[in-house]
Amino acid sequence: MIKMALTMKDTFYISHGSPTLSIDDSLPARHFLQSWKDTVFGQTPKSILVVSGHWDTSYPAVNMVQRNDTIYDFYGFPDKMYKLKYPAPGAPELAKRVKELLMASGLKRVDEDKKRGLDHGAWVPLMLMYPEADIPVCQLSVQSRRDGTYHYNLGKALAPLKDEGVLIIGSGAATHNLRALGNLNGAVVPWASEFDTWLKDALLEGRYEDVNHFQEKAPYAKMAHPWPDHFYPLHVAMGAAGESSKAKLIHQSWELGSLSYASYQFTAAS
Repeated sequence: MIKMALTMKDTFYISHGSPTLSIDDSLPARHFLQSWKDTVFGQTPKSILVVSGHWDTSYPAVNMVQRNDTIYDFYGFPDKMYKLKYPAPGAPELAKRVKELLMASGLKRVDEDKKRGLDHGAWVPLMLMYPEADIPVCQLSVQSRRDGTYHYNLGKALAPLKDEGVLIIGSGAATHNLRALGNLNGAVVPWASEFDTWLKDALLEGRYEDVNHFQEKAPYAKMAHPWPDHFYPLHVAMGAAGESSKAKLIHQSWELGSLSYASYQFTAAS
């Protein structure tokens, strides 16, 4: 009997916030991700494709490895964070398929990285969501010198993966201005709140074109994202779900006054 590949109706954008998400039990986002399988997404995917804001390249690149190393791409944090491991299997077949789909969409070049493991934008949330580290994971890079529409179209090209049992996750931050972080005793600065609310309204109302052109459409866009690397994973998840998909806010919390953990689920139209 041939077992059919699971079909994934959903794609996700996760705000992974600070690397301390890996150890800090006071963060609501940590508990949200730990409850993933019980409260958000009960299906077990065949493999996972993560688009992380921490891998930024001139051309799209996939990591094509048998076993993922854990990359500690953060500095000056508690020692125990550098001992955490997430040894998920690689997904070289998925990497090949991603490359094939992107080239078929008209891209002239997609690179294969045969050494790179998972950066903390991938392994920190996955460690909380799928702690067993037994699901194969492939990473795809962002191209921060391109725009939102480009990344939305990357997602559109990858949509067939959902019918092949692949869970597509964009991992970034709904607001990401590291120079503006500060302890405000739980208060949120107005510009961050305004951008975050605009994003929620635009997504929930299906105004994906506005989100693709967020630099012109959103209030305080340049303040919320001085560099767009952590925002473009959202566009990939959105594009992969399709233009008539429905967005849902699945988590909302803040850290250090302006770092939003807003996370979204995109469900394809049936």
